[in-house]
Amino acid sequence: MNLHKVTKIAAIVISVLSLAFLGGLMASSGETEDNSWISPLIYLSYIILIATVLVVLIYVLKNLFTHKEDLKKTMIFIGMFLGLILISFILADGSEVKSATNEIIASESTSKWVSTGLNMFYLLAIVAIGTMFWTGFNKIKK
Repeated sequence: MNLHKVTKIAAIVISVLSLAFLGGLMASSGETEDNSWISPLIYLSYIILIATVLVVLIYVLKNLFTHKEDLKKTMIFIGMFLGLILISFILADGSEVKSATNEIIASESTSKWVSTGLNMFYLLAIVAIGTMFWTGFNKIKK
């Protein structure tokens, strides 16, 4: 039995179990005292998510280390991404956020990291829009 068949059978079994658990969850969702079995299912979903991420990372890293030119390109793009994070952090505003009653809603560091995330979003949006225009321009030019 090859790996494709095993994977297909495992996916079918997990799908049937998921549908059964979903049906049980939907049938008892109105009763709050009978929902004690939901917490183990949430932990099970965390375990499955972690296992999936680990398998994907193993295969991605294996593929990267077997193709050195792809590894070089990946490292260049990771460096560029980290550079954008650094630029976003430098440009971020780190002032405290206070309410109308002068209570501190967000500290300076929280404000700095939220501002960094927003700046990063704006920079990546500009890069994405610029890339779309660049590829459209090159298609028109040809």
